[in-house]
Amino acid sequence: MIPEIFIGNIAKEAVKALYGVEADDKMIKVESTNPDFEGDVTLVVFPLLRMSKKAPEATATEIGEYIKANDKFIENFNVVKGFLNIKLSQEYWKNIFVEISAAENFGQLPATGKSVMIEFSSPNTNKPLHLGHIRNNLLGWSVSRLLEANGHNVIRVNLVNDRGIHICKSMLAWLKMGNGETPQSSGIKGDHLVGKYYVAFSNELKKQTKELIEQGVPAEEAEKQAPILKEAQAMLVKWEQGDPEVVELWKKMNGWVYEGFDKTYSRLGISFHKTYYESQTYLLGKALVQEGLAKGIFETHEDGSVWCDLTPDGLDKKLLLRGDGTSVYMTQDLGTAHQRFAEYTLDEHIYVVGNEQNYHFQVLKLILKKLGFDWSDYIYHLSYGMVELPEGKMKSREGTVVDADDLVQDMYATAKETSLALGRLDDMPEAEREELFEMIGQGALKYFILKVDPRKTMLFDPKESIDFNGNTGPFIQYTHARIRSILRKAAERGFAPAIVSEATLLPKEVEIIKMLNIYPQRVKEAGDAHSPAVIANYAYDLAKEFSQYYHDTTILNEENGALRDQRLALIEVIAKVLVNAMDILGIKLPERM
Repeated sequence: MIPEIFIGNIAKEAVKALYGVEADDKMIKVESTNPDFEGDVTLVVFPLLRMSKKAPEATATEIGEYIKANDKFIENFNVVKGFLNIKLSQEYWKNIFVEISAAENFGQLPATGKSVMIEFSSPNTNKPLHLGHIRNNLLGWSVSRLLEANGHNVIRVNLVNDRGIHICKSMLAWLKMGNGETPQSSGIKGDHLVGKYYVAFSNELKKQTKELIEQGVPAEEAEKQAPILKEAQAMLVKWEQGDPEVVELWKKMNGWVYEGFDKTYSRLGISFHKTYYESQTYLLGKALVQEGLAKGIFETHEDGSVWCDLTPDGLDKKLLLRGDGTSVYMTQDLGTAHQRFAEYTLDEHIYVVGNEQNYHFQVLKLILKKLGFDWSDYIYHLSYGMVELPEGKMKSREGTVVDADDLVQDMYATAKETSLALGRLDDMPEAEREELFEMIGQGALKYFILKVDPRKTMLFDPKESIDFNGNTGPFIQYTHARIRSILRKAAERGFAPAIVSEATLLPKEVEIIKMLNIYPQRVKEAGDAHSPAVIANYAYDLAKEFSQYYHDTTILNEENGALRDQRLALIEVIAKVLVNAMDILGIKLPERM
């Protein structure tokens, strides 16, 4: 039972008994007690004065006396002006403790019947995933798990950008320079191999552009006239025309990339219910554009291009079809949005996309609205900030992009080095140690990224993320491992966790039970805000509470058996809630560290 709801209900009973009036929910205002005053929850009595027809202090005192006399769970109360501060009894908190301990999946909220689609990752098939994709993937996965914890039916989807000039650049470079190289022959992961040729294309383009400038071609024209770029553009035309050789090459190289992506996703623990491909969806929006033209919503310019004039709405004019009839990203997104709402009955469609696309999604929703699709109101852009490094922003062209696979491997290596330096794992089997290093590395990476509010730009420092003492994943993992160690030692000595009716609770234990009890509320808050950071920081605060409790309280060596067993039960519940919270973040907690 949530204390605020409990007090709200008995406050209603008190008002009816004392004043003969039924108080509605709006009149009953209950909140957590200000830390400066004694009490657990506070009833604000000002809305009730019309019924009591008495001064605030007198009303608060009267209600306080009534509920103390009539409810065994009210230990005491005090009045500060129009605020009734209520202290709940040990028995109340003991009952809460029992409820949490008995709950099979504490924090899992009841089913809502609501269906939510979440699109995330959305990579290009011309290069491997990088640190920016890592934040996108981890956010998307964690938000999907968070929404499932809120009782929603969640559909995870990926939209792969597998067409366009950038894809042809990699293909052409491989044809010209690859000498038939494959992932198998080179030992290079498929997405990395294709990315290698994207870089090779860029280098050759720079070289040819420089040569043309030296020959007197104006700088602004030189790149456009570079032979390799013209070849890539010609390849794109052939692809769109269905040229068998180009299409076959495209299928082969994309296949390499998908195999590479799958390995990265697997290591990060990420999966999708469905994957969409731009090559299959890019034409979908054209029918909607024609519909918009017929309705007079869109307009055709002299060059044959189609636009939507959003200037009356305070925006600009948006291109929907080029003069040659080819589609743009907006066209495609119109089509895929329509497709998904036709495929599924959705209550919400979340796009996990960086904040540089804020305007794009504003325009998308508005155009869909103009086309008469009221479900456009259900589209939500989870706009997240960019990831920066200690040395500054990532820049593809300057080679400062952090490769996702390299980063994950570096996190593993750092976790291994840090863990071995502590010297606690000498008796652990090698396979178990390797699993632990991976768990710590992943936990450090995921937690460091997810503890920051999605909307904020963040600075990622790999060294700072693996710290067994700070606000980090490894600290929480170590806390869990420490609890499991205590419980194993207890079992070896024949002790079993148990909540004992006659055993009293320390003030610190009551505080921990309070904190455990608000976990479902934090799940709800985090779900409403689409912010895993709420859960991450809750887990950290809970881990800190345990550490302080463990430091100040005798647990395993407590001479009073009832107190010992009850304290074991308490830390067992702490471990359970930490596991549930970190599972939402996609982080595993080890039994030993």
